Amino acid sequence: MRRASGSGAVAVAAVLLLSGCGTGGDRDDEEPTAAPARDKGPMCVGAAPAADGLHVLRGGGFRLPGGGGVRYVAAHADGTTRTAVLGDGARYEAGRTQQTVRAGQRLTVSGHGYTVRRICSYRVVLEPAAEPDKAAAAAAPSSPRPVGGEADGGFCFTTDPTVLATASRGFPPRGDTLSVLDNGGVRRFPTGLSITVSYVDTRTRTARLRGDCAAVAVADYDNARVGDTVEFAGVLFTVSGLTERAIRLKRTST
Repeated sequence: MRRASGSGAVAVAAVLLLSGCGTGGDRDDEEPTAAPARDKGPMCVGAAPAADGLHVLRGGGFRLPGGGGVRYVAAHADGTTRTAVLGDGARYEAGRTQQTVRAGQRLTVSGHGYTVRRICSYRVVLEPAAEPDKAAAAAAPSSPRPVGGEADGGFCFTTDPTVLATASRGFPPRGDTLSVLDNGGVRRFPTGLSITVSYVDTRTRTARLRGDCAAVAVADYDNARVGDTVEFAGVLFTVSGLTERAIRLKRTST
């Protein structure tokens, strides 16, 4: 793993502290780092996601309509089926409860009912059981544009078609590539989302991508490899390249 140097070191250190990742050495005599085991798959299980489904991205949190939140803590797959560990609260806090869920399961989070529609390596889709919760999730933001911080929740945690269309237009078109620089590089987008590369490990050929929106880590893809699927703001990408300088993401959804 490369170590930041020069004027960018302070910025990188801040990003690493936020993501919970330490810096690595760059000595030539270090022992090679073993690559993490690959996910055994399948990539997804369960029904096709409905338009009113809430996308909780791996490693990240989601503020739920009506208050409270949920996090996609861990993914598990054995080559035949897939489960996910969901945690209570949009942000990590010690002592919060966690539960392992399966596709099709009904559960209660923060006092509201949901069905686990689909579980993927990169997201869990929750469908609100009550119509008022569906309507609240689809409501337009109160502000015409993001202003930064927690006030941007209406842009970051929504199924509103207008917001999702704006987010989609902020990325390159389908088939094109988005590059996010290593060494503290941050890409910002029209609905308040920012994407950061926390590290690139050239020995294991893995990297870590983090998305932040409305003061919540909405995604944290650790040990990402070329060929992996990731999602940001409802848009799917494949990790198409990984170098010492950048991660390249090829857009695969419309």
